[in-house]
Amino acid sequence: MNSTDLLFHHLPSGVEAFSTCRDAALPYDVLQPHQVHGDVVRIVDRYGMVRDDLQGVDAVITALPGCPIAVRTADCVPVLLFDPIHRVVAAVHSGWRGTVLRISQKTIRVMMEHFASLSSDLHAIIGPSIGIDSFQVGQEVVDSFAEAGFPMEKILVDFGERVEGTMRGGLHIDLWQANRWLLLQSGLHAENISVAGIDTYAHNDLFFSARHEGRHCGRIINAIRLT
Repeated sequence: MNSTDLLFHHLPSGVEAFSTCRDAALPYDVLQPHQVHGDVVRIVDRYGMVRDDLQGVDAVITALPGCPIAVRTADCVPVLLFDPIHRVVAAVHSGWRGTVLRISQKTIRVMMEHFASLSSDLHAIIGPSIGIDSFQVGQEVVDSFAEAGFPMEKILVDFGERVEGTMRGGLHIDLWQANRWLLLQSGLHAENISVAGIDTYAHNDLFFSARHEGRHCGRIINAIRLT
């Protein structure tokens, strides 16, 4: 396997996490839910579960060693979570709709309720996804974030007159900052949150981008497993 096939994320020992680059081969089978841009969180509590068991699910959690879980993205934000104390991992699909629905916070609450996780112990990766320069949005998206209580002064930038057919100008939302804010609000320590900082739209040569290629393009697999 070429070293550029997988982007490995740095986390404490006892866990492995990565995002696939374009056309990468997975090193092992990975359990992926059937995502719908919602906020349903599911616990993977037995080996042998398949995608059909996870219909309509956008976040998965497991404490099963050696059971890789993942979410699929192509501009949406993947959030990977690890509790090194109670040995629990989660993979969250947080596009702009999932971010507005605060799916990462809901996932953390499930980890706390079912596995006694403490948010202050959690480590998080915000993986490759669309960056603020590329995420040009309409007023309806801005309104959705504002109505959901996000700090608009931190996540919204007006780049001025919109240049038709490009991502230049117009209103832009910072999904990385929005998701980081959700994690901080949940009680994670800032030093335990890592942002990959890779804009999938701008780096379409390395990663799939639905905004660049169309929604039927390939998908990045963002996986995490307890080792």
